[in-house]
Amino acid sequence: MRVEAAFRDEPQRRAFTYVDDEGERTITVLSHKLVPRGDDPLPWDELSSYDAVYFTGGDPEAVRRAREARVLVATPRELETLQAAGVQLDVLVGSARDAGERYEPGDLEPAPRVVVATEGRDGGSYESEEDSGRFAATRVPGELADTYGAGDSFAAALTYALAAGKPLDEALAFASAEGAKAMTRRGAHGRAENA
Repeated sequence: MRVEAAFRDEPQRRAFTYVDDEGERTITVLSHKLVPRGDDPLPWDELSSYDAVYFTGGDPEAVRRAREARVLVATPRELETLQAAGVQLDVLVGSARDAGERYEPGDLEPAPRVVVATEGRDGGSYESEEDSGRFAATRVPGELADTYGAGDSFAAALTYALAAGKPLDEALAFASAEGAKAMTRRGAHGRAENA
C-alpha cells in the first residue's frame, strides 16, 4: 500500500462509537472531517490509470479528478459535493436505512449509472440505467461481533469487484459476502472471531 497525503494545520475529527447488545453501532462525530482538495499537491494525474476510485470525501475538483479512473464509486454522504462536481458516477452506494445516505432520483445531474441501497439483513436493491432489482444478504460466517465497518466493507468490495471487471450481480454478491465477514470482527479493524 502506498499512502499519498496532504497535510492540514488542524486536528483530524474525533468521534465516539456506541455498540448495542445486538451488534448495531452508532457514531457521534464531534467535528468536520479533513478531505483532499483538487489543488492539493497530490499525484492526481495517476488516477487516469486506476481501475477504480471509491470517493468518500473531498472538494468538487477532487471528484472531477477522481472521475479520470475507469470506475468511480461514491457515497451519498457527499451528495452536496457530488452535485457541485457535476460528473457522472458509475455507482452511488449507501444505506437505505441511514438518513445521511439517502438519495432520490434527480439529486444528481447527470444521474449515476447505478444506485445501490443496502438494507442490512434484508440485502438491498439496485437501480441501473437498464434495470432494477434486489440482492440477497450473505449469512454472517461466524459469530456476530458487531456491525461496525460492514457498510464500508461492502462499498470497498463492490468497488474492487467492479474494478476487476465483474458484472454487477457478481460484484454485489462479492460485496455482500465481504460486508458479512466484517461483522465477525470487533470494530473496524478487529480480528475475526472465527479466525
